[in-house]
Amino acid sequence: MSTTIAGTDPRTATALAPVAEATTTEQVDRLAAGAAAAAPELHQRGREFRAGLLDAIADAAEARRTDLIAIASQETGFADTKLGAELTRTVFQFNFFADILRDGGYLEATIDHAGDTPMGPRPDLRRILVPTGPVAVFGASNFPFAFSVLGGDTASAIAAGSPVIVKAHDSHPATSALSFQILREAAQAVGAPTATFGIVYGIRGGVDLVAHPSIKAVGFTGSLSGGNALIDVINGRDEPIPFYGELSSINPVIVTADAATERAEDIASGLVASITAGSGQMCTKPGLVLVPTGSDGDRLVAAARAGVADVAPQVLLNERIYRTYGNDTAALGTEAVIANSTTGRSGEQGFTVSSKLFETTVSDLTRGLISEIFGPVTVIVRYDAAHTADSLTRALDTLEPALTATLHIGSGEQDLVGELVTIVEGRAGRIIFNGFPTGVAVSWAQTHGGPWPATNSIHTSVGATAIRRFLRPITYQDAPESILPPELRDNFGDIPRRIDGALQTAR
Repeated sequence: MSTTIAGTDPRTATALAPVAEATTTEQVDRLAAGAAAAAPELHQRGREFRAGLLDAIADAAEARRTDLIAIASQETGFADTKLGAELTRTVFQFNFFADILRDGGYLEATIDHAGDTPMGPRPDLRRILVPTGPVAVFGASNFPFAFSVLGGDTASAIAAGSPVIVKAHDSHPATSALSFQILREAAQAVGAPTATFGIVYGIRGGVDLVAHPSIKAVGFTGSLSGGNALIDVINGRDEPIPFYGELSSINPVIVTADAATERAEDIASGLVASITAGSGQMCTKPGLVLVPTGSDGDRLVAAARAGVADVAPQVLLNERIYRTYGNDTAALGTEAVIANSTTGRSGEQGFTVSSKLFETTVSDLTRGLISEIFGPVTVIVRYDAAHTADSLTRALDTLEPALTATLHIGSGEQDLVGELVTIVEGRAGRIIFNGFPTGVAVSWAQTHGGPWPATNSIHTSVGATAIRRFLRPITYQDAPESILPPELRDNFGDIPRRIDGALQTAR
């Protein structure tokens, strides 16, 4: 018996029109076999071809901007402005990875010519990165564009030369279907292999996809429980494959005493904006804020309370997130609530919640008390400003590592800053100074990752080196030049290469 996949309008909790049937095991098998057959051709067509494909996808997505935003708005409840900015980022990502391909430095092309060494004669060795093979990409609930069918995992995997089969997220199946249509039509327009892209729907389809022997890597953005379930599937395979999961993150914010003195109200305003961006459903939302005791810390907390109290009701993405938000915030204890935005306004329904602010102290903070909660909420933890480093170390030791750590520092605290960086750099993948973590720029230097359970990878899922997840090294020893990739031939100088130990720029 087939299962129909349909979204829900989170603003009214009403079901939307059916989009697709859940993908069967037999259909997954055909998609995966097709991707495996397409992989060699996609790789052999070369960097310039794949760059053209990525640019074509960017152009096609931009051309369907109005349709994409309208459908995503209905399925997610996000404002058009938020979705428009996310789609702009999505288009940029495809163009960005096209530029990475044309640069060619990502290949890490390395040549060691034959010769004598202190160890004796050395053969001719030439190393380059090649694609792993077909990749399964799981769309995220909270980013219907940038981390879903048209997301960075798809862009970076295709850039690497790996066909992609996407698992559509059940929260936005219609958005996923239109996004996939854009991918497929762009691929057809440039003459890419037919099975360069595929899509599956339903939980069973996602499990079958990860288990399929033709899949060589998985990109996943979602819950820790969902990631662990897929890791279990991978562990049951005959061939283990890499799982790149972006899973759970508290993203602590530390406010020093001098920072609170100099700009308490400004920090509070930025904090409220950060925890309510996207209805608090961002993986980089600050889940805990360490604020010093004393009058300046009190000013900051008072301003944050006032800001949260004035926030409009927030719509969450789906019923599961809605129910979890209610349960998890209730578990923090009603006595700890210090701010609660107004609810019950006219017309309010669906998966609508109030924003919340909780407060506790370092002495009451225990491991397991604070966990990631999707939704517009954060916990303020007051620490002893007279013993800043010790108090903060104790607090952070109760937390799991995170994607980010944020430091708000004063103008004369350089010695303290060094201590704080030492405390947080082993606990996060990105350290933000005097800002907030909810913006993640797509760039060459970006890291969107961190120690487990933020991610289980040493690689980033945002930025140029995201492509590295879907590549593996291969070395040719004493190979005839005619069989070498162009980038490893002696007369090729169009990309940066390391030759006999010396880095050479593109000519």
